[in-house]
Amino acid sequence: MREFRFPDFSEAFTFMTRAALKAQIMDHHPEWFNVYDKVVVLLTTHDADGVTALDVELAQYMDSLVD
Repeated sequence: MREFRFPDFSEAFTFMTRAALKAQIMDHHPEWFNVYDKVVVLLTTHDADGVTALDVELAQYMDSLVD
């Protein structure tokens, strides 16, 4: 689980939109929660009952969006 903080809701939503487009391409969708400037993300592969390479790839992509 990782919590991302942004200057405002618009920035948080932009992050979620960009991450969602990547997730759709990967056919691998996060569990996430958004309140105003905060986005909390949980990545796990339920079929594998844990973290897989897809989770790591999507996490790295999300990290690259904020670096």
